Amino acid sequence: MVLEKSWRWFGFGDSVQLSDLKQIGIEGVVTALHHIPNGEVWPVAEILKVKSAIEAQGMHWTVAESLPVSEGIKTRNFDHERLITNYKISLQNLGECGIDTVCYNFMPVLDWVRTSLHYPLQNGGEVMYFDYATFAAFDVFILKRPNAANDYPDEIIAKAEQVIASMTSEEHEELARNIIVVSQGFIDGVVDGSTPDYKKVFLKFLDTYSAIDRDKLRENLSLFLQEVVPVAEKYGVNLCIHPDDPPFPVLGLPRIVSSQDDLEWICQQVDSTANGITFCTGSLSVNRQNNLLQIVEKLGPRIHFAHLRNNVFFEHRAFHEYGHIEGDIDMYPIIKALLKEQIRRKVSGRKDVRIPFRPDHGVKMLDDYTRSANPGYPLIGRLKGLSELSGMQMAIERELTGK
Repeated sequence: MVLEKSWRWFGFGDSVQLSDLKQIGIEGVVTALHHIPNGEVWPVAEILKVKSAIEAQGMHWTVAESLPVSEGIKTRNFDHERLITNYKISLQNLGECGIDTVCYNFMPVLDWVRTSLHYPLQNGGEVMYFDYATFAAFDVFILKRPNAANDYPDEIIAKAEQVIASMTSEEHEELARNIIVVSQGFIDGVVDGSTPDYKKVFLKFLDTYSAIDRDKLRENLSLFLQEVVPVAEKYGVNLCIHPDDPPFPVLGLPRIVSSQDDLEWICQQVDSTANGITFCTGSLSVNRQNNLLQIVEKLGPRIHFAHLRNNVFFEHRAFHEYGHIEGDIDMYPIIKALLKEQIRRKVSGRKDVRIPFRPDHGVKMLDDYTRSANPGYPLIGRLKGLSELSGMQMAIERELTGK
């Protein structure tokens, strides 16, 4: 039994239509109510509108990605009780509507970070790239975060000085907008870029974490889980936290979902299957200490969702994305371990046997250059990855079962 084929769809304004996904062979759609402001309740009527549209095309809404965790919950500010109450109601509404998997993250301020959204490959394709020195140049010299230079090794600061000197003022602005606004806009980022002083607004958000270190953020996550997991469990919903992207501290912000130890700690906070993880090869692999196969083998029963993609790594924490089965990640043993986990679930009588996976990000190629799409989400590049991953699964399944 192969993993469930799913696809991230950004709603009715997405250039990829639900009818397109039906032709591709998608079984489960991964989406969210992007029009509902962060912290507000997801109404049943709005959930059913999306669910019905998906089902009309012969598919089902397999994962809500993401039901956003507001900054006020992460910092436990004055409004956190209202925000958590709304989160619980949204979980109840999703569960009662039959959506049984919710992906979320606990990354402060920024959901994910890249320094280039259009990194050219030799074959003419484009991917996203993260260069640590370029990010340091943004942090120290463009954003001018107080004492930012103290967070980087001298070698990286020296490279950052070279980077900033080679850029024009227009390129400085493009880099800042890409990191703060463009890459965050379609996933409910904290700064929408509508004001010219968006960098100052962003710095104010960073400052809300001035008294929150790794231990305090962990405490806040634990309290959040203790409040929402029982609700998820009651209404048949599996929560699955997404790893940090990238999995190391940025902008002076703590990271608490970056390693196997972090994931194990999270699962221990509430001992329930409803308290699970999203297994993202792209994010977790950037922490070169992570053993992805070991994570699947150790935490397989808590994996409710898989993001599968590949990376190419360089020194000093730099990497670029690179399709799905080709790159520096050996995808074969990982997929094999995920399929073995499904077999274990079936034998043990679990109802949630199949793990939904989606081709995460993709190489921009061919007709993608004529289409509009969110950064990292081209149609053709993801379709290529879906085909490759599906073929690998079918071969491994035959190896495991003889069928």
